[in-house]
Amino acid sequence: MIHTLLYIDPGAGTLFYQAILSGVLTVSVFYKTITTYIKSKFTSRDQEEKDK
Repeated sequence: MIHTLLYIDPGAGTLFYQAILSGVLTVSVFYKTITTYIKSKFTSRDQEEKDK
């Protein structure tokens, strides 16, 4: 039974690896945009007005 759970079909495995790779590349390309967006969601508006 363990051997059947460890088997990855070549088509499904390729799709899985492609999805992981595209996610990593997307985060690496848009890292600054993503972090700026997350920081803007957690900072208060008072803090933003003080920074200006």
